[in-house]
Parts: sequence; structure tokens; C-alpha cells
Amino acid sequence: MNKVRTAFLLGLMFALFMGVGYLIGGESGMFIAFFIALLMNGISFFYSDKIALSMFRAKEVSESEAPQLHRIVEELATEAGIPKPRVYISNIEVPNAFATGRSPKHSAVAVTKGLLEILDQNEIKGVLAHEIAHIANRDILISSLAAVIASAIAMLARVAYFANIFGGDNKGGGIGNLLATLIMIIITPILAMIIQLAISRTREYVADEKGAKLARNPLYLANALRKMDAYAKMKPVTENEINPAATHMLIINPFKKGGLAALLSTHPPIEKRIEKLEAMAY
Repeated sequence: MNKVRTAFLLGLMFALFMGVGYLIGGESGMFIAFFIALLMNGISFFYSDKIALSMFRAKEVSESEAPQLHRIVEELATEAGIPKPRVYISNIEVPNAFATGRSPKHSAVAVTKGLLEILDQNEIKGVLAHEIAHIANRDILISSLAAVIASAIAMLARVAYFANIFGGDNKGGGIGNLLATLIMIIITPILAMIIQLAISRTREYVADEKGAKLARNPLYLANALRKMDAYAKMKPVTENEINPAATHMLIINPFKKGGLAALLSTHPPIEKRIEKLEAMAY
């Protein structure tokens, strides 16, 4: 069901892009914006692993340095039918983890020092199973595609803004009405962002479910999420420790926010995730 929802949301975002692009500049303007966004995000996609690992100051560890971690990753990768990802440890006290890489053949998993200190072996397995699931599901490719379309929509909105200022009423299919232009500029990028966030939250649920199956016990991840969430509430993270722009990559958002900020989060509520995992156990 979650896979169908992801496909629907991606389709909805692409339909929004097509509609906005056609209204502003016809087919030519629409495709130019799309390919510019594709180029911009494509560069980020191919170097995403290096960027992410450097942001978290993660260091690759060998089997001799972290034998248990390597053993768990190898077991889970074999279960998922993918090549074993490279293994990294970040010297950050906040318990968390993430996966990166443009494909299963070019992937890595990273855990923080804090995660290794507060979780037991089963809980670590649950977390790593979630990250292996992201790699197996090619979620980085899906999120990159969503980013391409969202960037293209934002670009088209800017084109509409400048066309209205400098071009006046364009007869070739452009937008002459100021109100319509303002709606286009303000509303469509927000809608694209909301859909992009919905895709991200859906992929987290999918990774939770697949990860629970890979680990063969959904309670491993449920217990890990509960511990990490309790830590985040007890010791709120600072922007000096983790860059807020990178929180979408992590297994949980370490910045505790409520109200509108919670609605615009890349992660589903921890309580909902735990509830779904515990339901799988019975």
C-alpha cells in the first residue's frame, strides 16, 4: 500500500510540474526547467554519499575495527539480496544512523558513536535493517527524483515571477493576471514541498516494514526508536552537532519540533512508527 502511495505522490508531483510548466511557457519552457533541475540534482545524486559522510564526519571502519557491526551489515545485506554496503562510524554522541549511495552497488551505512553506546545488539540490528531496506528499495533514487521535480517547479515559479515583472502580459500562453501569477509563485512550490515531504514519510514507513522483516523481529527497531526518541527529548541536539539540512537522511529527526514544524517534518511521528512495528509482532 505504501509503495502505491509513493507512486501516486510522485505522479501527482509530476502532474503539478507539467501543469505549471505548460501554463507558464508551454512545452519548451517546461522541459527546459526540468532538465536544468535534473542536471543540478544529478550532480548532488552522484556525490551524495561523499557529501553526507563528510557532513557527519563519518569514518570508514574495517572488519577488524568493528567486527560485530560488519557481521550484522553482512547478514542483513545477504538477506536483502544486495552487495554489502561500506560501514562507517560517526563520532557524534547523538544516537542516530543513515544510509547513502546512489545504488546498492555504491552504498554505505553509518551509525553514530552515541547509537552504539545506548543500543544493544538486537536494537542495532533493527536500525541497520531499516537502513539496508532504504538501500534495497532505492529510496535515495526516489528522493532524488522528487527533489528534481520540486526544484523544477520552484524554478518555473521564479520564471513566472520575472516574466510578470519584465514581460507584462505575454500572449504566447504566459500568465498575464497578477493574482494568478502570485498564486503560481507562492502556492505551487509549497504544494510541491508538501508532496515531497509526504513521499519521504511514506518511504520511512516502507523501510520500517521491510527492515523489520529483514531483522526477523519488528520489536528490535521499535525498541531502538523508543530509546533514540527518549534521548532526543532528554538531550536536545544543537545545530553545531548536526546540520538541520541533513536530518531527512537520519532514521529519526533529532530536533524535536511541534505544531506546523512537525507537519512539515520529513519523518513520520515516532509513536506511529512504533505502533505499526509493534502491530507486526502480534
